[in-house]
Amino acid sequence: MFSKSNLLATLIAGVVMFFLGYLIWGIATADFFEQHSMVNVMKEMPNLPMIALGNLVGAFVLGSLYSKWARGHHSIGQGFQFGAWIGAFVGIAMGLIWYATANWMDFTGHIVEAVLDIAYYGIIGAVIAFVYQKTASKE
Repeated sequence: MFSKSNLLATLIAGVVMFFLGYLIWGIATADFFEQHSMVNVMKEMPNLPMIALGNLVGAFVLGSLYSKWARGHHSIGQGFQFGAWIGAFVGIAMGLIWYATANWMDFTGHIVEAVLDIAYYGIIGAVIAFVYQKTASKE
């Protein structure tokens, strides 16, 4: 859990999560989600240190789960697949529950969010797999 591979994957994936998330949700799709939101729940100024901390914790959890899932066989494709499954859980499963229980976004917004989550977590999984692949002990 606290291996060199996992700690390095945590650091790198956490940084990628922070900046990729900003590019996707803070820039590229901000106008789209503004049009599909039912309630404005965004803070005027986000707490960037808390976002960074959340990304590091998320990257650590994903890296730890990935190491168990991969069982020593690391490839970018498998990492993407792992991340895409996480994205499907967050985007589709949780998205449907949020749609059913909260007036946050319309259905179109939730569908787009699900697709973005699958791609986003797929990329993060690929980054984690890449780090594990490059830091794996050579036998």
